[in-house]
Amino acid sequence: MEIVRRPQLKSTAIDRGVPTLPLYRSAPSLEVRLEDFELYAIDRLRVLTGISDGLSRGKRPEEMEKLVAELWKANMRHPQASEVMNKDIISHFVLRLVYCRTEDLRKWFLSMETALFRYRFRLQTAEAQRAVLAEFQLPYKAVTTSEFEVIKDKLTLVARSINQTLPTADAIFYKVPFQEVPELVAGRRVFLSDGYAYVAMNQVVSLVATQFRSLLSKALTLTNRKWMSTIREQEKDRLTPIVEALSMSYVGPDYSVGREFGELSLKDIDNVAKSSFPLCMRHLFDKLREDHHLKHWGRMQLGLFLKGVGLKLDDALAFWKAEFSQKVGAERFDKEYAYSIRHNYGKEGKRVDYTPYSCQKIISLTPSVGDHHGCPYRHFSEENLRAALCKMGVNSGGVEDVMDKVRHKHYQLACTLTFEAIHGCPNDAGINHPNQYFSDSQKILKSKVKCLRISFLLTSVIDWEFPPISTVHSLHP
Repeated sequence: MEIVRRPQLKSTAIDRGVPTLPLYRSAPSLEVRLEDFELYAIDRLRVLTGISDGLSRGKRPEEMEKLVAELWKANMRHPQASEVMNKDIISHFVLRLVYCRTEDLRKWFLSMETALFRYRFRLQTAEAQRAVLAEFQLPYKAVTTSEFEVIKDKLTLVARSINQTLPTADAIFYKVPFQEVPELVAGRRVFLSDGYAYVAMNQVVSLVATQFRSLLSKALTLTNRKWMSTIREQEKDRLTPIVEALSMSYVGPDYSVGREFGELSLKDIDNVAKSSFPLCMRHLFDKLREDHHLKHWGRMQLGLFLKGVGLKLDDALAFWKAEFSQKVGAERFDKEYAYSIRHNYGKEGKRVDYTPYSCQKIISLTPSVGDHHGCPYRHFSEENLRAALCKMGVNSGGVEDVMDKVRHKHYQLACTLTFEAIHGCPNDAGINHPNQYFSDSQKILKSKVKCLRISFLLTSVIDWEFPPISTVHSLHP
């Protein structure tokens, strides 16, 4: 069992027994098992991706508070209560290492960790919140009684405009430079005067979150320098492969084998493709039928997806051979392409049971000219994407909603909206994997078929028990 040693953790309020949120100023002096190093990070990543999805869906602050509480409870537990804080701190520092490596990764991690901190702070007791304020050692003093009386009317107007409790003589306000609370200024939630914002105690979360974001931003830059200069090379045989893989980790269910809906037969594949394939797979499938060929990454993306939805190896070989033979001939297919298909099913080479690509993996792929893999929401032109969505049956209003998410680079949410528009029902979990899209689609379609059958049976029974009036008359002339 390998152990990962971390630098010394400086004394904080946590060490002194004060109930507070960790500010992650220094890495802890803890020995971490290598498997925990990865598992803790994945658990925290589930929380951050859940927050990202909630924010991109436009959830209200109170909804986000509830979501964060549920995500944290579900993913950041530990069998030993004494280890919960350690898991929190370790997982943060592991992901800091993972997400320090590029500007895009740093930007996402910074936004999500700040959001997590903000909502966790709101959920704390007043005592814990004061402990966090003390930990930051902010240089702001509370507004004096005499100053409060001068601006009391202005503060009252602000409170009324945002439906907040009216300030009283014992209310606590902080006078801070306005640029340090941009969120409150943008929402017109504070009184501004001479370059200062007057922040109420119940609004102090914005001030604290800004400080947290600033500290974390600087820390990510320093971590990146250390990673590039020393850690990456020193740990190339141990931690580096784990760190580089974690940013692409899929944290949802395993779709390596199509267990839920049994086998996918070749005779049904065209109908199923139209009804339940996500756009990325639908595009690859249509191009394969049209060109009778796909390049390597296209074959990998579609082939592993088909494996995950239940296409057995023999049927997969027959499916690909039927298409490729029309362009390269059966003999060349057997020599050049059949091996890689068997390899994907774990029947050749290292005999690894390869898993279908997740949305994160597909979004990260960059197709070249002549390639058709990757995420259409990211790589298609606006004109081509609109045409593809219309072909799938998305109405004009739905297309505009999808395009709005694409412009803001919320590609998975765009796919979720496509799913909802086609199936006519919400998908609260969001789409995180092409095989999840297929699975959720099949559940909905099969439930509709079942409802139709039940409706038909009930109608038949009613017709049998209560024959039409004309029939009754014929029985009693």
